[in-house]
Amino acid sequence: MPASQNPPPPTRRTAFLLSQLGSFAADRFAEEVRELGLSASDAGVLRLLARSPGLSQRALADRLGAVPSRVVVLVDSLESRGLVLRTRSASDRRNHELTLTEAGTAMLGRLRTVGEGHESDVLDPLTTAERAQLNGLLRKLAAAHGLDADVHPGYARG
Repeated sequence: MPASQNPPPPTRRTAFLLSQLGSFAADRFAEEVRELGLSASDAGVLRLLARSPGLSQRALADRLGAVPSRVVVLVDSLESRGLVLRTRSASDRRNHELTLTEAGTAMLGRLRTVGEGHESDVLDPLTTAERAQLNGLLRKLAAAHGLDADVHPGYARG
């Protein structure tokens, strides 16, 4: 094999590169959703509520790994923009159940389009097979470290 075709030597900087790419992708996504008037945390909460309608604020805080007061601020903001409806739970009057409004569902559709474009842009240098392989490897690592594939740690920080 000619020297120009040798694979690069193994590196011990894989975690650093993964962190670097994660930061790049997260920053870029935040810029893209900002154009919709949302933060990345807003986008994450909308996505979770679409997957789990009726989720309580307490359960949302647990899922995000956030303090309940942080979730109240997030929900207040989404509710004031007409994206989320907060109603008292019929089974436990101490809890509020959260659902997307019609406007929230429409915004989720816009977010889906932004997310698909974002993924395509970030992964553009890879072939379809390489994308599938990378996805499988990242899912394996995430599972091994107990990460929730639907929750970004940044959601809890805002």
